[in-house]
This record gives sequence, C-alpha cells and structure tokens, in this order.
Amino acid sequence: MPKLPTPNSLASIPGTLVLVGAGKMGGAMLDGWLARKLPPKKVVIIDPQPSKQIKALARRGVRINPKDAIANVAAMVLAVKPQTAPDVLPTLASLAGPKTVVVSIMAGRPLGFLEKHFGTSAVVRAMPNTPAAIGRGITVAVGNAKVKAPAKKLAHGLLAATGSVEWVDDEALMDAVTAVSGSGPAYVFLLAEAMAQAGLAAGLPKELAEKLARETVAGSGELLHRSPLPAATLRQNVTSPGGTTAAALDVLMSADGVPPLMTKAIAAATRRGKELAG
Repeated sequence: MPKLPTPNSLASIPGTLVLVGAGKMGGAMLDGWLARKLPPKKVVIIDPQPSKQIKALARRGVRINPKDAIANVAAMVLAVKPQTAPDVLPTLASLAGPKTVVVSIMAGRPLGFLEKHFGTSAVVRAMPNTPAAIGRGITVAVGNAKVKAPAKKLAHGLLAATGSVEWVDDEALMDAVTAVSGSGPAYVFLLAEAMAQAGLAAGLPKELAEKLARETVAGSGELLHRSPLPAATLRQNVTSPGGTTAAALDVLMSADGVPPLMTKAIAAATRRGKELAG
C-alpha cells in the first residue's frame, strides 16, 4: 500500500476544524496541528471542561465552545471517551455534511456506529497511542466507502501531526491494532517497572534500579527507532553465547516466558476490544 506524504503544513485546510474533546490525546493533536501552521482562527474546540492551557489558546484566535453557528466544517475530530459518545454525537451531527471528514480516535467505536450519526460524511476510524504526546506516536486508520483521495489526504495530515500513520482496508484489524499499539505503551512501562523491581530484588538501591530500568528502556527504544535492523537482530547483537544476557534470555524466551505471555496478552486485549465494540 503506497504511503501518503506527511504534510509539513496544515495552513491550507479548506475550512473549519472542529476538535471535540481537548484532553490529553486531543490536546496533543491540537499542539501538532498548530505546530504545522494550522491557523488558530480555523479551529473550534468543543469541550465542557477545557483546561487552562486550552483556554489560553483563545488569545491566539481559537474558538472554544462558541455560541454562534459553526460553518464550513472541513474536518471534525472526535477525541471524547467512547462511553460518552451516545450522548455527545447526536449534538454534533448537524455540523457535518457531505464535504466534512469525520475522524474518530475513540477506542472500540466502529465505523457503523459513527455512520449512524455522520452518514453523509467521509468517516475515518483511527487508533493513536500515547507517545503522540511527544510527537512519536503511531496511528492506524481505516475509512468508510466515502473516504476518497482528498478526504484521506486531509485525515492523514491531521493524524500525522503526532507521529507516523498507517492505513488498513479491513476494519476487523482495528481490535488487534488497539491491542498491539494502542495498549502497547502500557506493556513497555510494565517492562520498565518489572526491571526496576528485579534490580531492587538483586540488591540495587531503589533510586538506582528505577533509573537504570527507565534509561535502558528509553535508550533501547530510541536505538530501535533509529536502527534499520529488525528487533530480533538488535537482540542478537547484544547477546554473547554463554554470557549474562544469554542466561537471562533463556528464562525470558522459555516456553512460559515473554513470547507466549505476550501472545496471550494481545489476544486478551483483542477480545476485549471486540466486546467493547458490541
């Protein structure tokens, strides 16, 4: 599948961008858009409890919970909690039209659910992850039949403001995507937590064990990001036969070690995603 180019600028967005929900993820996306030259006057934020940081954007021209009509909505990004969607979405349906691209980052809410409210619009379901907060996220997206090239390009540009973007054609893959990358940062944080606890058990002072675990996970992640080599090759490169790393990996890669546990964990998260989608 050819990759869409990531635009350096969102200055030419053809209308108003409505962000519904300006919490951590919505706020991170907004920061990315503004950094890519999205004109603040083209932004409308709908959020019942905007933070001080969001309120401060009003001085730059961002409209927050406007009482006047919102016209010419080019894109609407839904960044609310999925459990609030049945109450929130009906109030937004009138804002979207045939030329609007609706992008949802709500976990577990399928295209069919979104189309009940935005049936005339191009609708994109996307799953970002929390490294979006530092511009290092990855998002996977799928669109409905109305998402043609211009709508896809606009959605891609909005999502790419917080990291890389991949597209799939089969919405059924989104539950596995959520399990791997959406929930994945928690698995990495657990690794750092477990390493620190193991270091403490091995006799290291608590502060040192925590710092060693944090910096090792962070540095290894950056090496993985920068290197063209597969993860397996990087692992092999730091494993000397009969050495200390090999002794640890004999445990971690055993029949009841990390690989089968991760497979079970991803399967459990995938099943839960299907349950939440109904």
